[in-house]
Order: sequence, then structure tokens, then C-alpha cells
Amino acid sequence: MELERIEALLKLMKEYGVAELALDDDDGSVHLNMVGSAAAPVFSAPAAAPVAVSPVGPASVEVSNLSDVKSPMVGTFYSSQKPGAPAFVKVGDRVDVGQPLCIIEAMKLMNEIESEVAGTVREVLSDNAGAVQFGQVLFRIELD
Repeated sequence: MELERIEALLKLMKEYGVAELALDDDDGSVHLNMVGSAAAPVFSAPAAAPVAVSPVGPASVEVSNLSDVKSPMVGTFYSSQKPGAPAFVKVGDRVDVGQPLCIIEAMKLMNEIESEVAGTVREVLSDNAGAVQFGQVLFRIELD
């Protein structure tokens, strides 16, 4: 992919507030991820894949006794191990450090997201089988 095209994509990402962009076409593929004011392009061989765009969301407001569990990646949120199984956690459940909260599927890989804090789940902010973005708040946990 030509450098001029990549620069144009970066300019558009900045202009429209897009945090991450993956593009595959006949010229190759590129994955751009805006970190702060810098961009880190990653190039790979041509492959047929859909274009993924993730908008930059508003800054979250943190309450002193609540901890936000944010998505570490773009993917699909699953609240349980398999379809029909009970959710890992629901509002009101007590969780411990290291306890599984959900699964995020990214590029056909299942990534188990574990709690980094102990407390009580106060909000579940994602729908089962729904898309999530990098940094999106998935859960709010009231700290013990």
C-alpha cells in the first residue's frame, strides 16, 4: 500500500475521530491504531477481510468507589461460556480478582476477560453477542 494513501487514511481518522482502522484490498492490507496523537501502522500481506472502524468514544467519568472494566480489544462480547449457558456474572454478583467476567472473540480467538478487582457488579454495559470497541466500558464494579 502506498505511503500517500496511508497518510490520507491517517488524516481522515484524525478528522473523524476514528481510533482504529483495518483495511484489506488488492494493494495489501493495513491496520492503523491511533494512540494519543501518534499512529502505529501495521502492514501485512493481502487478504480478504472486512473493513473495521471503531469510533473514539467520550471519556468515561469514574466514581471513586466504582471500577470500570474496559475492553482490551475490538471484538464480540459474550456473557457466557457457550450459547444457553448462564452468564459468568450479572448485576449484584460478587467477584474476586481473577474471576472470569466475559469472553471477547477477536479474529476467531476467544479471550477470557478476568476481573482485576474484588467487589460487586453494579452494571453490565454490553449486550451478549454485541460488538465492543477497544476501551469500551463493559462492567462497573463497586470496590469492596
